[in-house]
Amino acid sequence: MPENQTRRITHGAMMVALFTILLAISTYIPVVSIVTIWFISLPIAWYSAKYNRSSSLLVAIVSIVISLLFGGLLSLPVAIVFAIIGFVMGDVIRTKKSKIYLFMSTAFTVLISVTLEYIISVKFFNIDILKETMTTLHESYEKSNEIVRSMTGQTPISTEHLTTMFNTMQILMPTIVTLVVFFMTFIVISVNLPLLRRFGLEVPKFAPFRDLRLPRATLWYYLVVLALSLFVKPDEGTFIYMVVLNLSSILSILFMVQGISLIHFYMYQQGWPKWTAVVGTILAFPLSSFVTLLGIADLGFDIRGLISGMTRK
Repeated sequence: MPENQTRRITHGAMMVALFTILLAISTYIPVVSIVTIWFISLPIAWYSAKYNRSSSLLVAIVSIVISLLFGGLLSLPVAIVFAIIGFVMGDVIRTKKSKIYLFMSTAFTVLISVTLEYIISVKFFNIDILKETMTTLHESYEKSNEIVRSMTGQTPISTEHLTTMFNTMQILMPTIVTLVVFFMTFIVISVNLPLLRRFGLEVPKFAPFRDLRLPRATLWYYLVVLALSLFVKPDEGTFIYMVVLNLSSILSILFMVQGISLIHFYMYQQGWPKWTAVVGTILAFPLSSFVTLLGIADLGFDIRGLISGMTRK
């Protein structure tokens, strides 16, 4: 057996073992898992960044199978998600793509895998995690209402308002899941890339946040969604209503991020200290409507170009 193939197999076996250990710790040791869960994908990412795609895919699959044997069905969904994150991260690093490509490709792959896991859970095991979570939250709010009512004689949230709030949350569940997946992926990438760099790998870097620009096509998507909500006016509870509400929520968040990026760009051009950007970001949340409009205007009218021109003068 050639030396490089022996080394590849040996390294693969070590990464499978390390992946399984990290997954077992994260599954069965609650306190330690707060830290270790973010590093489960590291062994697969490291291996995938060094070796070809077929070998890396085999290591990822073997890691999932071994995790199933040691951790049972309880660990299988987590093993699949983190093995996918590691495989995609390493593959993007090996092919020397940009960090934004790494982030988006990893997040969308994880989103697809989580969606498939949810569908399989509902169809074959009759376990609807999202529905059970919503039911538990609703019951908790009702109990809290009863406790406050018994102590003060007043109801903080009426039953009708509570029902409306949870119905809206249920409709927006695709948006909530998407945001959670993207946020989780961002954390995993942020904590693992510095370690991979220490292991001698050349990892990509994000461009400065102030230079973030959404594709101009995003503005057209927003106009289409806005037209649907204004002129079609889908009935509440229909599929079109759910799609329009989720798309408008996601697009509003994207434009808000664009607006915050514009604020950072302006402060940088003016030479303001870095702490002002932190304050501006914090203030952007209570002023989210205004910041979202800033993001839309920046994408439509290139406000950054005007700021750059004024700064040069």
